[in-house]
Amino acid sequence: MALYCETKGTGRPLVLLHGWGMNAAVWLPLLPRLQQQWEVTIIELPGHGGSDSLPLDSSIDDWADACLREAPPQAVWIGWSLGAQIALQAALRQPQRLISLLMLAGTPCFVRRSDWSCGMDASDLQQFGDALTASPVQTLIRFLGLQVRGAQQPEEVLRQLKASISLRPAASTHALQTGLQLLLHTDQRSQLHELETPSLWLYGEKDKLVVSSTADCTRKLLTDAQIEVIDGAGHAPFLSHPERCMQALESLND
Repeated sequence: MALYCETKGTGRPLVLLHGWGMNAAVWLPLLPRLQQQWEVTIIELPGHGGSDSLPLDSSIDDWADACLREAPPQAVWIGWSLGAQIALQAALRQPQRLISLLMLAGTPCFVRRSDWSCGMDASDLQQFGDALTASPVQTLIRFLGLQVRGAQQPEEVLRQLKASISLRPAASTHALQTGLQLLLHTDQRSQLHELETPSLWLYGEKDKLVVSSTADCTRKLLTDAQIEVIDGAGHAPFLSHPERCMQALESLND
């Protein structure tokens, strides 16, 4: 099993992990600036883009280990959504491999639980899984629509998300189902106290998937992290507010 990855640019090593259903092309708007300062390695998650799939019952540890095998020995990592959870798991498993971590719309627990009020309703997420079998393309487009709903520049951000999907091979239904299971069942809250990697967590004020109150929930568990909410941003702040995300990356590594 091999993951697709590509490395461009010169400078300090930087790893980028995209979200569920997406691929390497989602980072294209940021690459010209990133590659001026960083040696950028973009990794496509298992079964997404040009990457091979992992077994349906694979765990978040399996996905993190697969990404670690492709990553530079030491690097700054940026993870978005599901990619943020994978990056966090990589930092927990091999802290010596990550210099610092930028979490974009990241959460240690994606779904709501009795002691975690800021997650997405599990039944809503499960509906995506049920719909995938019948109509994977339409289900993914619906998911993209949720990412921009209520945020600034929704049409432009949605256009960029849709365009990125068309530029790379489609994620397999198998991988989409596995990714949803990871989102449904992964709960990293009890491990956060073990995180040694300096981290900065950016949330979108208008995010409908990882709601902005997750910032306060995460802050209670990880008191030494930098945690911020971007006004007007949805689930893809690096597309709607790229300058703010670049500033965050630079401040994390000053």
